[in-house]
Amino acid sequence: MLEEQRLNSKIHNCAAFDSGTPELNDYLTRRATQDRRRNLSQVYVLVDADEPTRVLGYYTLSAAQVEADQISEQERRRLPRYPIPCFRMGRFAVEQTIQGQGLGKRLLGCAVDRCLHARREVAAYALIVDAKDADAKSFYEYFGFVAFADKPQSLYLALGR
Repeated sequence: MLEEQRLNSKIHNCAAFDSGTPELNDYLTRRATQDRRRNLSQVYVLVDADEPTRVLGYYTLSAAQVEADQISEQERRRLPRYPIPCFRMGRFAVEQTIQGQGLGKRLLGCAVDRCLHARREVAAYALIVDAKDADAKSFYEYFGFVAFADKPQSLYLALGR
C-alpha cells in the first residue's frame, strides 16, 4: 500500500532516489532537509508500506503569491487587484524505474489534497507549478493547470471556492 509521508532523512533513503533528472535528485539528497528545517518548503515523499525506506516520488510545497494580472482574464474579474495568495509546488519527481505507472497522478493528487486541507486554515487561491519542459507542462495541463499570461512554463490550478 502506498503512503504519503513527510520527509524524514533518518528513515527515507534519499541517496537511492533517481528520477532521471539530476537537479531533482540533488535537491532531495542535499537540500530538501535543510529547506524543511529552515521553513522554506515542506517535503513529502511517496513510499510503499512494505518498503518504507524507498522513496518512490516526492514533492515540495511552500507559500507563494502571484500578481492578479497573471491569472486568466475570466478568473481575474472576480479577484482583487493586489497579489493573490497561493501554494507553490516547487519540486515534483517520480523514481525513473516506475514512471508511467500512475504514481505522478497519485502524487499530484496528494499535493492538491494537502493544499485543499491547508486552505481551511490559511487562505490560498491556487496551486502554482513551474514545468521544467514541454512534457511536464502537458502533464500539468492534462490535470487542469492553466499557463500564466506572461510565463508559459508556469501554471496554476485554481483550488475552487
